[in-house]
Amino acid sequence: MGVIEETFAGHEVSRQSLDACVKCTICETMCPVAKATPLYTGPKYNGPQGERYRDGASVDHSLEWCNFCGICTLHCPQGVKIAELNEQAAAKMKHQNGVPLRDRLIPLTTLEGRVLSPIAPLANWGLKQKPIRIAVEKIIKVHRDAPMPTAQTETLSKWMRHHKPAKPATKGPIVFFQGCAGGYFETETSKKSIEVLEHLGYEVLVPKQGCCGLAKQSNGLFEGATKDILSLCDKIISLGKGLTVVSSSGSCVGMMKHEAHEIMGVDDPRLHDVSVRSRDFSEFLMDEYRNGELDASQFRPIDITVPYHQPCQVKSQGMGFPAVQLMELIPGVKVLESNKPCCGIAGTYGLKAERYEVAQKIGAGVFRHMQDHNEGVGVCDTETCRWQISKSSGVKIVHPVWLLHHSLGLSDNLFD
Repeated sequence: MGVIEETFAGHEVSRQSLDACVKCTICETMCPVAKATPLYTGPKYNGPQGERYRDGASVDHSLEWCNFCGICTLHCPQGVKIAELNEQAAAKMKHQNGVPLRDRLIPLTTLEGRVLSPIAPLANWGLKQKPIRIAVEKIIKVHRDAPMPTAQTETLSKWMRHHKPAKPATKGPIVFFQGCAGGYFETETSKKSIEVLEHLGYEVLVPKQGCCGLAKQSNGLFEGATKDILSLCDKIISLGKGLTVVSSSGSCVGMMKHEAHEIMGVDDPRLHDVSVRSRDFSEFLMDEYRNGELDASQFRPIDITVPYHQPCQVKSQGMGFPAVQLMELIPGVKVLESNKPCCGIAGTYGLKAERYEVAQKIGAGVFRHMQDHNEGVGVCDTETCRWQISKSSGVKIVHPVWLLHHSLGLSDNLFD
């Protein structure tokens, strides 16, 4: 079998949900992309309706405008795997028509981190220069105004070499999974996550780890994504059996928990082993709180109202709003959720030159929410969403762990 057949094991599973579609069009009314542009004919047409005719064959090119946010699947009352069908069909289309150079380069996040970190000041300066960004847009087709990560001189792995827990562990070991961005760009969030977990008594194990493959999957590169996720599973499994895996990268842990299996059809015992014990950072701590393992009385008050946006890739995990519940364990904290489906970036979607304006329209409500309700800071669970919202709103956007870190007296840079 060719690559596309081998990596489409999940396609038949998704197709089994087709006949449950009753054409209620709820997915159409909830779709943020269809609201932003007429170029996308909607999730029902491209999903269950189109799939009945294509059976995985090349499809209407309006599907290229889908950002695979998963809102359609989340709201379908019949349980139709709409987003999964669309992403599988888009991957098939790219396999048939060819994957653009840009879509092969963007997902190389680990390589990008390794290249940029040693020259972080120069790289960050260069990415702010308009002539350079214009050239990148014309050659690579990444929009000149799209948000870019900030490279860090000290990667998380470098920090871990000299890091010592502030106090001995009183609880069992857990594995921390930081994701590519958390290892090279959003290192401060990873450090705060580790320090909070250690402060709460956990022994935090941080394995050498690579990419989870999410960016490759989103760009139709299923073969490479499958290799990445299974390699990551091997590294996590090497630390011991049954250890809980905690991640402050909300989108990457979603790849581990369900996307690799449900979208790419990865049916491997290593993935099954790791996925069932993987938890989002806020999800894990709220589980601990409900089990009586987290004493909320140790949180110092912060008198603040924080606007919060739950990313679509966190919504798709179906775990409610643990970040809201966790932050509101801190006395004085009031959280205002955006009630918007998507910020527009959708991983790499909003970076692409031809989709940038659509992505901005999709995220406009989130940007206004942050501008209207912030008292110096806003909150969001995933890295690319934070970059998108921060750049487009002008508001400092942080992970929920920043509030916990501040409340526990471990830092004072929440508002810097």
